[in-house]
Amino acid sequence: MRIALAAALAFAAFGFNGTAMAQAQDGNVGQRVDKLEREMRAVQRKVFPGGAGMTVEPQITQQVDNTPPGVPATSPLADLTERVAALESQIQTMTGQIEQNQYRMRQLEEAFGAYKAANDARVKALETPQPVADAMPTDGAVAASGNSAASSAQPSGDRAAKVAAVEKPSTGDAGEDLYLYGFRLWQAKLYPEAAKALEQYKAKYPSGKRASFARNLLGRVYLDDNKPSLAAVALYENYTKDPNGERAPDSLYYLAQALVKLNKPSGEVCKVYDELNKVYGPGLSAEMRAGVAKGRADQRCK
Repeated sequence: MRIALAAALAFAAFGFNGTAMAQAQDGNVGQRVDKLEREMRAVQRKVFPGGAGMTVEPQITQQVDNTPPGVPATSPLADLTERVAALESQIQTMTGQIEQNQYRMRQLEEAFGAYKAANDARVKALETPQPVADAMPTDGAVAASGNSAASSAQPSGDRAAKVAAVEKPSTGDAGEDLYLYGFRLWQAKLYPEAAKALEQYKAKYPSGKRASFARNLLGRVYLDDNKPSLAAVALYENYTKDPNGERAPDSLYYLAQALVKLNKPSGEVCKVYDELNKVYGPGLSAEMRAGVAKGRADQRCK
């Protein structure tokens, strides 16, 4: 009797404690479920601020109980554990989606910032006046600038006396007189006045007998006046317009010197010397051949 009574009391105590433990575990799991559901709703409001119809459906669906009769049903603790696992999986998925959206948004912001910076730079460049570089101008620009520069250079004082001291030729040939006058001004180092006279010859006598001389001398005037860009254009124009002209070889020779003053690459200068030797080599004077050899050596032409 004593043994039976003790066993009954022990069984009753064990049953009471087991029930209490199960109830405590159910309470803890319930709290976890409530917490996860609140977090889930907060995440959904952040991802889908639009409202209803824009939420993620839960992964837990109503299950049809196909358990054969007589099989014990699952405990409430197992059901809650399944809900917790499903909620945790959904939160992980939505957290990953949020991070991906944030990363894409950062990429869009960075791309827009780069585009805005580049566009602002282009607008600023268009609004800011650019300095005129000492580059190769066009023939029309050379003529316009040469004429305007020469015409605007009005001699005065000592310079006017020097210009007046240069005798104007009178051969009976107006074109010849104009060329010779420009030549004499160049010899007197009166470069703007010489350029003006030679530009006038170009305009009035483009096919005159001194056309090749005038164009070549104009290039030399600009070169001596430290205007290598204008010199290069004038010399190149003389060579291309009349390669058989009397001063075409001279123009190529001095074109190389103009390119050196413009700090052009050695390869460009060497090409001019190569062209000069190829086209006019046998007919070059000894002085010019020596000058070409020295120029090629200075530029280390192959």
